[in-house]
Amino acid sequence: MTASENTQRLDFNTPALQRKRRVRAFKDRLARWYVSIGGLAVLGAITLIFFYLAHVVLPIFQGAELTLRPALQPAWLGSEERPLLLAIEEQNQVAMRLDRLGHLQFFDLKDARALSRLQLPIPQGVSIVSVAEDEPGSRRALVGLSDGKALAFQVNYKVSYPDNRKIITPDIEYPLGETPVVLDPRGRPLEHVAASLNGTSLLVSGSTGSELHALSFERRENLLTGESSLEETRLDLPQIADPIRAILIDPRQLWLYVINGAATADVFDLRKKTLNGRYALLDGDARVTTASPLLGGISLMIGDSAGGIRQWFMVRDKNGKSRLTFVREFQLGDAPITQILPEERRKGFLALDEKGTLGVFHSTAHRTLLTQSVLDGAGIGALSPRANRILLERAGQFQPVNLRNPHPEISWSALWGKVWYESYDEPRYVWQSTSANTDFEPKLSLSPLTFGTLKAAFYAMLMATPLAIAAAIYTAYFMAPRMRRKVKPIIELMEALPTVILGFFAGLFLAPYVEGHLPGIFSLLLLMPLGILLAAFAWSRLPERIRLRVPDGWEAALLIPVILLVGALALGMSGYLENWFFGGDMRVWLHDRGIPFDQRNALVVGLAMGFAVIPNIFSIAEDAVFSVPRSLTFGSLALGATPWQTLTRVVILTASPGIFSALMIGMGRAVGETMIVLMATGNTPIMDVNIFQGLRTLAANVAVEMPESEVGSTHYRVLFLAALVLLSFTFVMNTLAELIRTRLRKKYASL
Repeated sequence: MTASENTQRLDFNTPALQRKRRVRAFKDRLARWYVSIGGLAVLGAITLIFFYLAHVVLPIFQGAELTLRPALQPAWLGSEERPLLLAIEEQNQVAMRLDRLGHLQFFDLKDARALSRLQLPIPQGVSIVSVAEDEPGSRRALVGLSDGKALAFQVNYKVSYPDNRKIITPDIEYPLGETPVVLDPRGRPLEHVAASLNGTSLLVSGSTGSELHALSFERRENLLTGESSLEETRLDLPQIADPIRAILIDPRQLWLYVINGAATADVFDLRKKTLNGRYALLDGDARVTTASPLLGGISLMIGDSAGGIRQWFMVRDKNGKSRLTFVREFQLGDAPITQILPEERRKGFLALDEKGTLGVFHSTAHRTLLTQSVLDGAGIGALSPRANRILLERAGQFQPVNLRNPHPEISWSALWGKVWYESYDEPRYVWQSTSANTDFEPKLSLSPLTFGTLKAAFYAMLMATPLAIAAAIYTAYFMAPRMRRKVKPIIELMEALPTVILGFFAGLFLAPYVEGHLPGIFSLLLLMPLGILLAAFAWSRLPERIRLRVPDGWEAALLIPVILLVGALALGMSGYLENWFFGGDMRVWLHDRGIPFDQRNALVVGLAMGFAVIPNIFSIAEDAVFSVPRSLTFGSLALGATPWQTLTRVVILTASPGIFSALMIGMGRAVGETMIVLMATGNTPIMDVNIFQGLRTLAANVAVEMPESEVGSTHYRVLFLAALVLLSFTFVMNTLAELIRTRLRKKYASL
């Protein structure tokens, strides 16, 4: 065959080959575009998730908004003097105005049109000197009269629908009857009054100068006749040295607060009828100008002449004694505070000063949401029960204001810092999103949830990392190929186990078993490594003719009886160890030493979640070690290195990027795990490194509370923030893992 004939036979430009090349090139381009579009789609999906979560979360960090409506000057208002009390009913349709003669004028909030006028049963020639409302939302008030008497009343609003029209009709009730009760036997004007209704007990108090008066009324009902009567008791309280400026009563009728002098509070224990203590409320030359309780009546908000507002409440000290304690401070401006308006459903409040500046605040979040000038001078205001309407009066005209303040409870300090909540003895990290009572103070700190997430992941990785990495190295480097083909699929099959099954097993079986065999579990963790090392040492001392009977790479099978024997020994000795060293009960022994024990704790989570994470780490790390070129291994051995030296100085270094990726992926799996931590822990959001205490993770919290949260509420958006924190943490971890993996690959690429 000639050379020309051979060339013709090897022609690569035939039409058939050209068509194949074109088809192959088309498939390559299609695959390249498909992979590129798929990768961009994944990045786009992750970006959209971030933007959606941020879109839901961002509104909770926005401030409040005020919208001033046109001022109203109804003809019936005339040039009357400043009212004693303004109030708005639930539907934001009817407002109420109380003057010194006891006239209750009800009018339309929208246009100030007069609706009805009621008169309090005040004797002829007597006027109202002072007025005080019961806790926010009660619609009860007490008026102090110029003859030393007091009258308690409650405003109710009846809703009817004649001819399909909504009609709101105001009505007045008198808890103590229509006859005023005598507070000051001398008949002097009551300059300040206070009232508190707790169940069937009504406590009223008043002051004349520096003299304090208090009456307690208890309603008794005759079971036979059905009639009820009031039992009156006069309380003998120590007198005050300085002129009284304000009186407030705790809703539980435990404490009576008397603001007197320039900036002093005397606190009386109503159970013991004694003085609890005298407290200085302000620093420097500032004086108290107004005082008001927050929702629930536990906190006192003290306004001063320098434009500041301080929050105080009773706190137990180290000796168990309750003391009035300063908690936090707000600043409206530099003018004296004239009025504090607490919200009826949240721990927020509004404040007015002499310049007509209005401030919107929230106590728990320690947040100033808005300060804005709304009047030309000092006025009086009312806040609606829904906290979305404000009515101000000054100089014979009304100023209606719309308020938008949907999420005042959230601030960075409330989410991540320690917060001093009411009735707590110190600032703490607390997550408690719901409660049974209406004066609940939301506790939405993400710190215990984040801590619980990291705690669960730490203990899971503490168990999984050494087992998974060591197993991966041994399987890929030392194990016989035939045995490896059986072991690796079995371990990877563990990954297919549903986590809900693992959580169910951990919660119903593992947790009680660990509690009943606690000494055995810890002795197992100590004896198992020692038993394996001892078995390996004994194997190395056996005659060579015995050791050679086991093929290379099959030595691991000999550890099966060792593991079973050590496990049975450790768990079987648990009861004896508990009797010998822990007095028969290790839980009680731990409790006596200040270490609390919960049945579902971090130890159970570490065991269960570690079992779930092991297959992820093992599979990736084993592939990385097995993928190390054999030429590197053979070259190292040929140069005289031992198998162990080759493993530690060549194989592991070369496979380190893959091993590190396995650890990061395992960490991400542990951080995002939901069902195991949901079922294997007590779901207690506490910050305690104790391995015997429970925890709550971000993922489990979202899974538990999201179905019960109101869409668009603060709780709902905070749960989305928790999801955003979890996603951001996973994203940052994976990004750092990829950067470190790339650097390790470049560093050891020359091996």
